Amino acid sequence: MGLVAIIATCINLYMYVIGKDYKLAMAMGLSFTALTLVAEYSTVSDWVEVKDWSALLDVVPTMETALWVLTIISILLNITPILLELKNKK
Repeated sequence: MGLVAIIATCINLYMYVIGKDYKLAMAMGLSFTALTLVAEYSTVSDWVEVKDWSALLDVVPTMETALWVLTIISILLNITPILLELKNKK
C-alpha cells in the first residue's frame, strides 16, 4: 500500500504540472498513506498477540520514526498543488 501511495502522489504532482485535475490523485495518495499506517499498526498488533517481543523491540523504534517522516512527507507533497494554487491567486 505504501508503494501505491507513492505512485498516487507522483501522479498527483504530475497532473498538477500538466494542468489537469489532480484532486482524485491527491485523495488517493493521502488515503493509501492512511491505509499503510493502519496496515503497519495491524502488523504490530499481530506481534503483540503472539508475544513476539524480539520483533517489537527490533522493528518498532525504527519503524515509528520512518512512519512519522514518510507520513509528513506524503502530506506535504500531496497538498503542494493546493498551496501553489493559493500562492498563485494572490
